[in-house]
Amino acid sequence: MALGGEEEGGETLEGDNELDKSNVVEEIQRVIESVAQFGEYRKTHRKECHNLARRMKILLPLIEEIRDLGPHIPEKGITWLKHLKDALVFAKKLLKMCSEGSKIHLVLESEAVMSNFRSTYEKLSRVFDDFPGTELEISDELKEQLELMCVQLRRAKRRTDTQDIELAMDMIVVFSKDDHRNADSAIIERLGQKLELHTVEELNIETLAVRNLVRERKGKNADSTQQIIDLLKKFKQVAGMEDPNIPDEPVMPRVLDKCTSLVIPHEFLCPITLEIMTDPVIIASGQTYERESIEKWFESNRDTCPKTREPLAHLSLAPNYALKNLISVWCEENNFKLPKKEPCSSEESCVADPKGEIAALVGDLSSVHLEVQRKAVKKIRMISKENSENRVLVAENGGIPPLVQLLSYPDSKIQEDAVTALLNLSIDEGNKILICREGAIPAIIEVLRSGSIEAKENSAAALFSLSMLDENKEIVGLSNGIPPLVELLRNGTIRGKKDAITALFGLSLNHSNKGRAIEAGILAPLQQLLKDTNLGMIDEALSILLLLASNPEGRQELGQLPFIQTLVEFIRQGTPRNKECALSVLLELGSNNSNLILAALQFGVYEHLIEIKESGTARAKRKVDALLHLMSKSEHI
Repeated sequence: MALGGEEEGGETLEGDNELDKSNVVEEIQRVIESVAQFGEYRKTHRKECHNLARRMKILLPLIEEIRDLGPHIPEKGITWLKHLKDALVFAKKLLKMCSEGSKIHLVLESEAVMSNFRSTYEKLSRVFDDFPGTELEISDELKEQLELMCVQLRRAKRRTDTQDIELAMDMIVVFSKDDHRNADSAIIERLGQKLELHTVEELNIETLAVRNLVRERKGKNADSTQQIIDLLKKFKQVAGMEDPNIPDEPVMPRVLDKCTSLVIPHEFLCPITLEIMTDPVIIASGQTYERESIEKWFESNRDTCPKTREPLAHLSLAPNYALKNLISVWCEENNFKLPKKEPCSSEESCVADPKGEIAALVGDLSSVHLEVQRKAVKKIRMISKENSENRVLVAENGGIPPLVQLLSYPDSKIQEDAVTALLNLSIDEGNKILICREGAIPAIIEVLRSGSIEAKENSAAALFSLSMLDENKEIVGLSNGIPPLVELLRNGTIRGKKDAITALFGLSLNHSNKGRAIEAGILAPLQQLLKDTNLGMIDEALSILLLLASNPEGRQELGQLPFIQTLVEFIRQGTPRNKECALSVLLELGSNNSNLILAALQFGVYEHLIEIKESGTARAKRKVDALLHLMSKSEHI
């Protein structure tokens, strides 16, 4: 994610490469002032952006004083101003990317973004280290401010990574699991909240940003680009949106896949589905939507306009006959057939009266007839899987309490469907609270202990989903939920192990649960996963081990020679992500026990550290620097 810099001549404004004395100051001022016009920065780098933008604005008084020198600015001062301008333009490009770029791209390549921030601070630091104080006469007050800024810039260059470890783990899980997994929806929901990509408006803006990224890359970084597109599709599916053909610049709904030369006028597309409208209606805000899509919006307890986000005075719909006629004329002129509404299959939840059907299904959960209960819980499991409106309706109709009661039912199939239905329902943040309020966590843990194989797997996924709320992490731990998760990690199927390790990672973010996990024997199966490379859970295992290494008991158990040798092996020949994780674990252990650093040296880690320092990722290089610093302090190399 290179932004360019003075090594390539920098970037100049308006194509002017030869700035003269009369306009260099004005150019710098325009760069700084333009930064103030940027919108809100992306959440993942918001703090860093505000810090950088604030430092740029502090320079305005300096620029004003230099302007007062007029034609008396010496040549050395002009040269310094040009270097300052190049560094500020580099900073502006970075801030613009963090304000207008793809949110998914920024978090997926977070390390590269942070590297650009460090490069920016490095450039600015070099510029201010060379400030020609004798040639450019400025006030003592400004000199003090510049000295303070130099200190801050040097500190910013050395700042350690502050990546959201929970967000990073979610990204690992998303890109390592199959699309059909129930737990994926919970993780996608969580990521959407964290990245602020869960409303129709936010997702439409992100779609445009991704399109721009695709055009800019021109086929380069194909794997990364596809990951971004795939994740955006998942966000849209969770939000109930239809997915347009993201890589294409014009909006190309699927109905035009075989007629790519024809582009539907933008005003004919529903803002929610981005499909051509067949029954356009006007809502209280004056915006027009496809009737079916806006009705679904309202049925999910929303009383705002999807586009403007403003509260609506009423939820009445008025047919937009004028627009419908325009669409009809356009279709005739272009020989385009409007898509027909497909009837719902028996496996879908699309019915004439979803509220009535769900209310009836909830009633059947308490039936005295076993077969009626079986059918009802299976149907609720199905309709709550991917439909956000149904998840809300099931809860509104009182479906959560009887589902929790069915967890202790002796019929294994009912038990399995009930825990899976609760997993699906827990995707909704409000439902998480309701499920826990009904005392579901101990009952889910009991299914995890004694249920069928699939019930155990989905119980683990449900605990992961529910423990996204911090207070529930403690509840799971106090309810003795960690030992059966460790048992599933030790003896479960591949899917069971993945569900267990995901849940255990989230729970281990709670300090008390680290000790509980260690006491339950988590370290042995985690280390076994490091040997079973075919399972593809090395990064997840190392990530949890990093958390547990901060616990005294965890450090004591992990500080054994065979484990140190394993870490060195990953540092030597693991994937880039393996190396970063292994370096982090070794650094955590070595910071508390210098003997472990000596052990790593005996296993030949030093030459691998030097190799990573020359060709590793930026994050890995920082870990290497910290390890080399520890080694130098011990004076053992």
